[in-house]
Amino acid sequence: MSKSAVVIGGGPAGLMAAEILLNNGIGVDLYDAMPSLGRKFLMAGKSGLNLTHSESMPQFLGRLGDKAAVLTPALTAFDNQALRDWAQGLGVETFVGSSGRVFPKEMKAAPLLRAWLSRLRAAGLKTHTRHRWLGWTATGALRFQSPDGYITKESQAVILALGGASWPQLGSDGSWRPWLVEMGIEVAPFRPSNSGFDVRWSEHFRNRFAGEPVKPVILSAGEITRSGEFVVTETGVEGSGIYAVSAPLRDEIAATGGAVLTLDLTPDRSVQRLAADLGRSTGSGSFANHLRKATGLTGVKAGLLRECVPADMFKHPAMLASWIKALPLPIQSPRPLAEAISTAGGLSFDALTGQSQITALPGVFVTGEMLDWEAPTGGYLLTTCMAHGRAAGEEVVKYLKG
Repeated sequence: MSKSAVVIGGGPAGLMAAEILLNNGIGVDLYDAMPSLGRKFLMAGKSGLNLTHSESMPQFLGRLGDKAAVLTPALTAFDNQALRDWAQGLGVETFVGSSGRVFPKEMKAAPLLRAWLSRLRAAGLKTHTRHRWLGWTATGALRFQSPDGYITKESQAVILALGGASWPQLGSDGSWRPWLVEMGIEVAPFRPSNSGFDVRWSEHFRNRFAGEPVKPVILSAGEITRSGEFVVTETGVEGSGIYAVSAPLRDEIAATGGAVLTLDLTPDRSVQRLAADLGRSTGSGSFANHLRKATGLTGVKAGLLRECVPADMFKHPAMLASWIKALPLPIQSPRPLAEAISTAGGLSFDALTGQSQITALPGVFVTGEMLDWEAPTGGYLLTTCMAHGRAAGEEVVKYLKG
């Protein structure tokens, strides 16, 4: 009997798993609830597809927090350079940006996805869109809601690649969770990752600075410190710099009800230099002009200083210098889960045998954001999804071929 498998979920992890299976002569039926495949992938590429990051793998793995060790085998087998080579094989050239992020030369996701799907279908991939997975029947068959009603599908092996619970309008709504929980599988509640946060701005600051970028800054939360930038919003803060420190902020809020984001507003000036420059006489000019000359702070950065620093501190140059280098911004809460770029939570790695097989459900494998891990934006999240998808595919090959 010929070998075959089912992949449920048509995002990058599921497509990578399908590619490995097809390359090993295993037939693949791929099911997805949406009308077309890769919708979140396409959305992520609307402003420029950040495919991966060029930094060394030890640094890269360090971005994965406490899940670095369990994800190392997948990323060692398919690292950032391997991903660039894979894209080149699809006719997509990549380049390294000034920040170290890697992009396709065309910047868009659509050409890459079209070339990828074309290659997979030429290799025999069968796709079934508008098919929502609804768990298993009493006899162990996969159950789907389709345009023609409920259907079932027997499978020799199945890879679940259904995503987390962010951007539900694109398909990753976490609706799969009950089907695993009822089978006794540990699934941690979903939490927002790479999300914005609410801040209780004054009305004056909100009206004056909402929409303004804050750059460059150094952001610190918990044990994480990152250089970057962010944007002031009507409700709080968001942007790549915020996403890089979102995990410790989110966890601190969950533990204590609030958190503090620390900002260095002048990364290029020491506290000693600031104190000395601020201590010089203002002469007949205004304090705002003196602040600008002494610190370089104008616009939204100066606004943040006045928003967060007690008024009497402006009379003490040394104290004000310290505030500028470590400005505490009180954070209220993460933005809603549906707004997050990705999610933490999901199926525990402790429930797995190897890198992807569910111990309690032999022949059922899981990959991508369904698993309980998280990574910042910057190419880390996408690369890890694709690397783990390949690892899951390889484990299914071994499973089916004995």
